[in-house]
Amino acid sequence: MTVKITLCKNNQLGLLRDISIETYRDTFSESNSEALMLQYFDDALTPQKLSQEFNVVGSHFYFIYLGNEVAGFLKVNEGDAQSDQVAENSLEVERFYIRKQYLRNGLGKKLMQFAYQLAEQLNKSSMWLGVWEGNLAALAFYKTQGFYKIGEHPFDMAGDIQTDLLLKRDV
Repeated sequence: MTVKITLCKNNQLGLLRDISIETYRDTFSESNSEALMLQYFDDALTPQKLSQEFNVVGSHFYFIYLGNEVAGFLKVNEGDAQSDQVAENSLEVERFYIRKQYLRNGLGKKLMQFAYQLAEQLNKSSMWLGVWEGNLAALAFYKTQGFYKIGEHPFDMAGDIQTDLLLKRDV
């Protein structure tokens, strides 16, 4: 099947929200209560919030497709759009999710390679991201992609303060 990566369009925000909730739930529901998950969705993934994020200059959402099906998505930020100023001249990978049924098909590698190429095109010297310290599968994946730990910062999940590890990769 054909793999393609496209920029998310404004008329796809509903789909982006649905896939965001699906992948977040699949990734974190075993470690967080349903009530906490629902509160997070109400705080962070409302149509209004996603629309605001979508319209921030320097933020971009991309879908990865396998055939005609959306298999996952990526959100990157540059400049002042970054959630934190972690590294000079860097590209932030703020969200990186592959839907459960498409895991272990090489799509994560393709999507990360796309982000890397984007960083190269933008003349960035590095990429960085935050990943929950308990997400061992993601930590292992990012390590295979050349990321290394540079620090940590708090992540507010609907009032439950958790620790994200900050990872960086040189471009």
